[in-house]
Amino acid sequence: MSDVERPTRAHVGERRWPMACAVLTAAVLQVILPRRAVVPIWWLFPVVEVVLLGALIIADPGRIDRRSTALRRMTISLIAVMTVANTVQALVLITDIVEGSTGLTSTLLLGRGAAIWITNVIAFSLWYWVLDRGGPTERAFGTVIRPSFMFPEESSPEWTPEGWEPTYPDYLYLAFTNAAAFSPTDTLPVRVWAKMTMMAQAAISLSVAILVVARAVNILL
Repeated sequence: MSDVERPTRAHVGERRWPMACAVLTAAVLQVILPRRAVVPIWWLFPVVEVVLLGALIIADPGRIDRRSTALRRMTISLIAVMTVANTVQALVLITDIVEGSTGLTSTLLLGRGAAIWITNVIAFSLWYWVLDRGGPTERAFGTVIRPSFMFPEESSPEWTPEGWEPTYPDYLYLAFTNAAAFSPTDTLPVRVWAKMTMMAQAAISLSVAILVVARAVNILL
């Protein structure tokens, strides 16, 4: 496909700013996250994320409506960097809790746990967003690709605008409810990869929540 191919007037690409705000939030949390110096270049992760986001905005500003293999790979690379960074921080936190690291106050513990939990929600919401139905560009073109998630709007078409397609806020809500309830709520995964990814997200959220709360209670008592 040509890099300059655009969708027809029948379809409009979703705006990029909700996704961009989520990425910037994750980057800020990684910068301000209290940590111990395990990785000397910890700052490299948020820098790479912001640089990749900037490149995406410059290459396809406004609405996400440009078909490009390079842009899709760049988007996936951005999400992968965010996922790796947060996974490393989660493992470091879990290690500190299990080993009973000194200097781990309840405030520090809850702050690190909350930042990791929020970033986990953002990272998985971006994976759902970029992989479901071929990603935002294919949804903008109206490409018929088997869905990985069934949203409530699709089971109640009488309440849904004509031509409705999920956008990033829908996937952010999906990721948040999955992390909070540790299970699907009103949006159901219908493909194996979606089920396994939701299971991985719930497992990470559950592990961090249980260990952080248990350790915090132990410190306070």
